[in-house]
Amino acid sequence: MSSAASSPAPRRTGRPRSPEADRAILDATRAALVELGWGKLTMGDVAARAGVAKTTLYRRWAHKSELVVDAVAALFDEHLELPDRGSLQADIEGVVLQFAALLERPETKTALMAVVAESTRDDALRERIRGAIVDRQKRLVLLGRERAQERGELPREEDPSAAARTADLIFDVIAGAVVHRTLVSAEPVGPEWAREFAVMLVAGLGAGLRR
Repeated sequence: MSSAASSPAPRRTGRPRSPEADRAILDATRAALVELGWGKLTMGDVAARAGVAKTTLYRRWAHKSELVVDAVAALFDEHLELPDRGSLQADIEGVVLQFAALLERPETKTALMAVVAESTRDDALRERIRGAIVDRQKRLVLLGRERAQERGELPREEDPSAAARTADLIFDVIAGAVVHRTLVSAEPVGPEWAREFAVMLVAGLGAGLRR
């Protein structure tokens, strides 16, 4: 028998991550943000609320800003979806209303405003926001566009780079408009506003892609 065959398989070091512990930590982070605000939030407070050791947090997140980004990202993953509503306009209306409702939640509003402000001074944090939130949520744009193309509402773009730029633009327009209206202007995003916005966006997309 060869030595390779008789050698035991290498053992994994460290404990595997627990989904239950991760959820408890992210829930505790959001609760602490609402109660304490960004300035008073500490890793120790989150650990105590989640019932875990502070070292457990630091094995997963080096700084509280990273922890808060992931806490917000989990909310986006859980509460933003794009069921097929039968038309591109209806799909846009639905996701706009979902997004606005999510931004109205105190934990989302507090966390998002805080990490965006911090990211103006921290390039690594800006990249984490892009990877954990922005890039992940662009999946909704890609899904909505694919459905619209299958329905014949939008033409298919032959140039992959042009298609990618269009997807980025759609995401920026939707996210920028809703974030500005809810968090900057503090105006409501109701069904009428969502419908008017969707009509304008669909008309712009049709005109732009026909050029």
